[in-house]
Amino acid sequence: MVNPISHNKDLKKGLYLIPTPIGNLGDVTLRAIELLKKSDFILCEDTRVSKKLMDKFEIKTKLISNHKFNEVKNLAKIIDILKDDKIVSLISDAGTPCISDPGAILVNECLKNNINIIPLPGPSAVTTAVSVSGFKEKYLFYGFVPEKERVIKEELNKLSNFNFCLVFFVSGKKINKIIPHFKNYFIERKILICREISKFYEEFIRSDIKELKPFKIEPKGELTIVISEKISDKKASQKLSESDKRNIKTMINKLSIREITDLISQNSNISKKEIYDYCLRLKNEK
Repeated sequence: MVNPISHNKDLKKGLYLIPTPIGNLGDVTLRAIELLKKSDFILCEDTRVSKKLMDKFEIKTKLISNHKFNEVKNLAKIIDILKDDKIVSLISDAGTPCISDPGAILVNECLKNNINIIPLPGPSAVTTAVSVSGFKEKYLFYGFVPEKERVIKEELNKLSNFNFCLVFFVSGKKINKIIPHFKNYFIERKILICREISKFYEEFIRSDIKELKPFKIEPKGELTIVISEKISDKKASQKLSESDKRNIKTMINKLSIREITDLISQNSNISKKEIYDYCLRLKNEK
């Protein structure tokens, strides 16, 4: 088998950003395994979670706990290790480091100290969810929805003005709190809710946002949410032709407004609202 990192005969010293599987351990790359084995230290969020991956692929490298509550405290020690020409790998519990996970503080400190930073491509809940959404490929990734009600409203209001797909991370415990906000700001869009991506109970829930209902049973773990681009109503931009108007006038005293609306809309690309409003104006003129 070809060595997956053979192009680096002398492995570059520095900080490696290594994505780890978001569910299925089989999604780890050959290069990631090789680098984790060759690292002097591995920085991880939760050593108990990371140990499962290490045991699976017989990786014996020393783990150092590095999460959002201690990453600042650890900073000087890790920089000293890197300055000593060691290879340090940074991983998160799942997915790509620094993407809604710890790591940015260390990366910036490495930049200040001219320490090599080498990122690896790999598993990401964001791109996985967007790829299966069926929505347009242009998207904005927001990350975790804010905690405070006021900030949620401010942020979603701003995001509602962008005609791109939007990707959020939401805790299963908070999804029912967020759904009413999604309905308020994105009512005419579609939504994909991804849970347990690549795991045994993987599930993709698709819905129009206006029809989205709260979960009866609180889903476990973190959810990846993809909201579609704005759904344009092509019918709404069409206007009644003179021929349509004449047909409506001949039917207005014979059929109900609803019957006329249904009949005309079946044979044209005109919105029902446009037809209904015109019928109503005719009725009121009589």
